[in-house]
Amino acid sequence: MSKKIACVVTNMFEDSEYTGPADAFKEAGHEVVNIEKEKGKKVKGKQGDAEITIDLSIDDAKASDFDALLIPGGFSPDQLRDDERFVKFAKSFMDDKKPVFAICHGPQLLITAKTLEGRDATGYNSIKVDMEYAGAKYADKEVVVCQNQLVTSRTPDDIPAFNREALKLLSE
Repeated sequence: MSKKIACVVTNMFEDSEYTGPADAFKEAGHEVVNIEKEKGKKVKGKQGDAEITIDLSIDDAKASDFDALLIPGGFSPDQLRDDERFVKFAKSFMDDKKPVFAICHGPQLLITAKTLEGRDATGYNSIKVDMEYAGAKYADKEVVVCQNQLVTSRTPDDIPAFNREALKLLSE
């Protein structure tokens, strides 16, 4: 059954942490909707390999319209967490126990949403302490799945494991 996946993303995302999961999700028959501040805007990855057109403005996005959330890493999540609209949007998915897929720096948005307390998770090494301060049980592993809802990974090298576990959750 096809799922509708929200992807919150802005400039300076880690290219492969968007393209790897998004391509895998689309290949499996799911829909990925890119959400940023402005519909129609083009955002670029920090490596310069990927450019994404934004499908939906955060002002028009409702978590209830989606089955899952993707948060690619890079500098994008740190920028997005400065905007309360994105924080509330991410928090809705966590509160509603919908699948959330966050890789590398992606968990920064979940830290700001105060949704990691007591959760098993991983992320890029530089945010390990932040995740621990937020109450997460940090594990230095390629992929961590918590409560059959939250899938986290550390780096682009972990994308195959990240995609495998995310697709498993989407098939349920």
